[in-house]
Amino acid sequence: MTAAEKQTLGFQTEVKQLLNLMIHSLYSNKEIFLRELVSNSSDAADKLRFLALSNTELYDGDASLRVRISTDKDAKTLTISDNGIGMNREDVISALGTIAKSGTAEFFKNLTGDQAKDSKLIGQFGVGFYSAFIVADKVTVRTRKAGEAQGVEWESHGEGEFTIADIEKADRGTEITLHLRDDETEFLDEYRLRGIVTKYSDHISIPVEMFKPEVPASEGEDGEKIEGTPAEWEAINKATALWTRDKSDISEEEYKEFYKHVGHDWEEPLTWAHNKVEGKTEYTSLLYVPKRAPFDMWNRERRSGLKLYVQRVFIMDDAEQFMPSYLRFVKGLLDSNDLPLNVSREILQDNKITQAIRKGCTSRVLKMLDRLGKNDVENYQTFWNEFGQVLKEGPAEDSAHKEDIAKLLRFASTHSDEKTQNVSLEQYIERMKEGQDKIYYVVADSFEAAKNSPHLEIFRKKGIEVLLMSDRVDEWMMSYLTEFSEKQFQSVTRGDLDLGNLDDEETKKAQEETEKEVSGLVERMKTVLGEKVKEVRFTHRLTDSPACVVTDDHDMSSQMQKLMASIGQEVPDSKPIFEINPEHQLVKHLNELQDEDKFAQWSEVLLDQALLAERGSLKDPAGFVARLNKLMLELSK
Repeated sequence: MTAAEKQTLGFQTEVKQLLNLMIHSLYSNKEIFLRELVSNSSDAADKLRFLALSNTELYDGDASLRVRISTDKDAKTLTISDNGIGMNREDVISALGTIAKSGTAEFFKNLTGDQAKDSKLIGQFGVGFYSAFIVADKVTVRTRKAGEAQGVEWESHGEGEFTIADIEKADRGTEITLHLRDDETEFLDEYRLRGIVTKYSDHISIPVEMFKPEVPASEGEDGEKIEGTPAEWEAINKATALWTRDKSDISEEEYKEFYKHVGHDWEEPLTWAHNKVEGKTEYTSLLYVPKRAPFDMWNRERRSGLKLYVQRVFIMDDAEQFMPSYLRFVKGLLDSNDLPLNVSREILQDNKITQAIRKGCTSRVLKMLDRLGKNDVENYQTFWNEFGQVLKEGPAEDSAHKEDIAKLLRFASTHSDEKTQNVSLEQYIERMKEGQDKIYYVVADSFEAAKNSPHLEIFRKKGIEVLLMSDRVDEWMMSYLTEFSEKQFQSVTRGDLDLGNLDDEETKKAQEETEKEVSGLVERMKTVLGEKVKEVRFTHRLTDSPACVVTDDHDMSSQMQKLMASIGQEVPDSKPIFEINPEHQLVKHLNELQDEDKFAQWSEVLLDQALLAERGSLKDPAGFVARLNKLMLELSK
């Protein structure tokens, strides 16, 4: 072997950190390394089976796909081998020398040093192959890609670098040899290994085999002849695709373990749905909702979707055509009887069968989440905390299921004034006041800004619940979500507030009298504020504040303007409507002020205060400070 054939390379920085965590035994449950390696072998077999649909020569006379586990007690090695797709030199460097996954930096930023917490983070990140270093102080990988002649050997002690060399390998596939540490020899025990495979990999759809030695012929107690059995490789798992079995035959534990295989996750799922659909379109779906969001969920380049099988033959990973974008957190698989075996992503895009399956899977997931929300509030809250902002994309993307999605939404509200988003729209409607016909909400930059918005004052006084929204997506969502259960949504910062039947005649009469007392104030303010405002008018939505700004019904709200600006869109200029509280002492004082210069200054300060409370910022903060300082100085004399 020449120097050109053998190279010593360094791991990607993130892999070094990860290996360090692995080697220091982050996991109390070490046996899962075998599950991860067997799962990778199964994926390699799936990929070969798919490529062989169009090129049967890839099988090279060996179409019986399997995984084999063997041990060498003298050398203290454990070997997992498969005859799947295999890897070439480029594949090996890419797959085993780097973590080709976005969100890497975020992952390491979240590491705390607490082993229990960090193990969960690693589980979210998904690092199957590297789990081998939990039990091994050296790992050797020998592999040859199907259809290629050159084999490759990769070897590492997990200490920052690895060697890679060209080798001769007679058969295709991958062979991973773990050189076990002295204190990990339990994994040389065949009975122990069989138990792990049965526990974690029974669902793998290809045989997982272990060598069964020859049993020579013998005589029984009564002298009868007992025939011997030859040495053979024996399958130790069921090797039946789990989703093809009857639901009644599958245990909860089997469903959970299968999720870890298809989802490449280390935690159990929150919930799942397994369904066989017959009729015009025939397919089986097994859909899972994870417990934790992946670190790269918001990355636009991240591929998401279901594993697609056609008649139990693996076709592709991440088939995104069967699930809308707002449900991109769903993991699982789909097995269709109606799609052709040579189906491609392009064919799937506009295929009527695809559309029918997508519609069915979407409804299935929404029903599954609705059931979780009604029957298991605690786990649903876990789901919402992780995926709520993704689900909020739904009303804009999927008008056909808008009402179903709305049932799943959760909000903070003035009912408890807590930041936790745990109020459903159905709960809100149940608590509505007699005579109330609208669902009121406020959108702000933060929960604190929403909770303390001056627009809520009259609602708090009358005990009317308001939904408090502060997620970036909320304003955009509410532009599509206009009603729920025949109740209209109403922003408390938009348009002229009309509480309708919630105001009695006596209250309305008192409000009219108060407006008469300062009747000329509106016109004076219009004159001094000029083009800065669209309109000046009295309001009775305020109880403690002197003034506020609202958005006209047909104008873009300040929150939507910020959202559009943040994605580089041109934002049309819109002027606020300035509302003043005729019952406030400061407003009454302004009405009596005869000095027009001071009146103008006070009017501008009130407008800036209202804009600051509504938008969180001002176009000219220095001007506001200067005016305020001047007025304070005059008042102090």
